[in-house]
Amino acid sequence: MRDIFFALALGFAQPAYAQDSAAAAIQSTIQNQITAFQADDFTRAFTFASPMIKGIFGDAGNFGVMVQRGYPMVHRPSAVRMLDLRVEGGRQWQRVMITDAAGTTHLLDYLMLETADGWLIDAVQLLPQSGVGA
Repeated sequence: MRDIFFALALGFAQPAYAQDSAAAAIQSTIQNQITAFQADDFTRAFTFASPMIKGIFGDAGNFGVMVQRGYPMVHRPSAVRMLDLRVEGGRQWQRVMITDAAGTTHLLDYLMLETADGWLIDAVQLLPQSGVGA
């Protein structure tokens, strides 16, 4: 009887473990890309982008310019905090709170794509400000 209970408990724990494992891998991908941006290593940062993103920008140089101009808080954050990971429409979204060099806090949603080689960033949405960090 105890063996049956253990087997059932183990079976219920596996989805939670899988989610924790996915969360760790997703957060690592995002953090590694941000670290590459901070070092102005746009070639490395581009490796964390999905094929769709790579197709849009073509090369690491164009991608780097877009990030510097459109997402300066990601290029030079003073703080990064991973928030909730959620599934919407079968897709993984990681919310990230980034504080820029001026101390302004921004919320971003990262759409993640699971590939045979690991997780890649498929899109980033800057969310409207609503008194975050106040």
